[in-house]
Amino acid sequence: MWDKKYPNIAKSWHNHWSELSTFFKYPQSVRTLIYTTNPIESLNAIIKKKTKSKGSFPTQGSALKMVYLATQQIQEKWQRTRVRNWGEIYPQLCIFFDEIMEKYEK
Repeated sequence: MWDKKYPNIAKSWHNHWSELSTFFKYPQSVRTLIYTTNPIESLNAIIKKKTKSKGSFPTQGSALKMVYLATQQIQEKWQRTRVRNWGEIYPQLCIFFDEIMEKYEK
């Protein structure tokens, strides 16, 4: 079905299936956490809102300060936000990414 409609995409999928299929070894809840773009979209929206309201910046440094302050604001929001199904996801992350998770558990 997809081969006829999107031949280039289908060819790429066939050629790289071993890499693409790695994603499917994780449970659905972990896959959702991996592919969701909500945090990135939220960060971009706040940076855009802060920089647009300012108009222009006298120096590159002042623009970077504004972006820094925006990231601090979103970080505070994220610290108060709970990840849906975290109780289910966290143990799975510890299994699949044990060496990485150990760094953050201390």
